[in-house]
Parts: sequence; structure tokens; C-alpha cells
Amino acid sequence: MATRRTFRPAAAIVAAAAPLLILTGCSSTDSSPAADSAAAQQQDRLVVTDQWVKAAPEGMTALFATLTNPGDSEVRVVSGTSPAAGKVELHEMAVSGGENVMREKKDGFVIPGRGTLTLAPGGDHIMLMDLKGPINAGQTVEVDLRMADGSTQKVRAMARDFAGNQENYQP
Repeated sequence: MATRRTFRPAAAIVAAAAPLLILTGCSSTDSSPAADSAAAQQQDRLVVTDQWVKAAPEGMTALFATLTNPGDSEVRVVSGTSPAAGKVELHEMAVSGGENVMREKKDGFVIPGRGTLTLAPGGDHIMLMDLKGPINAGQTVEVDLRMADGSTQKVRAMARDFAGNQENYQP
């Protein structure tokens, strides 16, 4: 009695392709400078939490938040824009003439690798100036933050009433 062989095309294709799949799986990924830069930018992405904006009828207000850098290298926030304001500035608090005054922080905010920066009333904050309308409690305010590497981070913050920290602005 003769043995009959059954030809299975799918099994033959898989057997022929297996060495190619193994070689592809073992090959390295793109290590070009552009790929390394994209990976670094993703690694250094800014994480914004606990964000809120002080409600204000006119003039100016501030954005407060916790900025976290999960990456290994520093992230520097250098500027911002907002549809709610004509101008956005990064501010710090300083003592001038025995008073706390806020002033623009020209070099931006640096968040070290694996570090956190807290933006809070009476400390570092992001000023929204020349408001285009009132910012009411419960309203969502958008601010786009720009980092030194050109990347941006959109922040949406809820406005709330806050009576504290009536600082003076000193350009």
C-alpha cells in the first residue's frame, strides 16, 4: 500500500517565511539622528496636572499647575499663548523694596529630568495678560506652552475663584 502525501500550501509558505521573519525580528531599529531626536522629545514630554486658572473679570490672571518631566534630560518651558489673552508670560515672585512683586522670567521654567515644578500662587506661575474677556469660575481656559525644543503642550484649565495673593506686577 502506497503512502499518499498531502501537500499543504499554507504550511509550506510559513516554513519558507520563518527564517525571514526571524531575521526581521532580530534587526535593529532606525538609529538615525532624527529617530534619536524624536525618541528624546517623546521621553522628555511635559506632563501637566492639577492645573487651574484664577477667575478674573478683566485685565490679567494666572495659570497654576504641577509640571512633571518623566524624561532624563531637562525640559524648558519658554513661552505660551492663549486665545483668552493677548499676551502670556512666565512669571516668578521676587522681593523688591520689601514687597513681593512678580516679574517675567525671561529664561523660562526649567523642569529637570525626572523632576517636578509647582506653579502656585505666591510662586512661579503663568500670567495671562490683556484678557480678551472675563474669565469666570467654571470656565475652561486653554493655554499652549512652548518648550525650548519647539514642541508644544496644550493645557486646559478650569477657572476658579481665588482671593489670595494679590501681587504687584513689575515688568
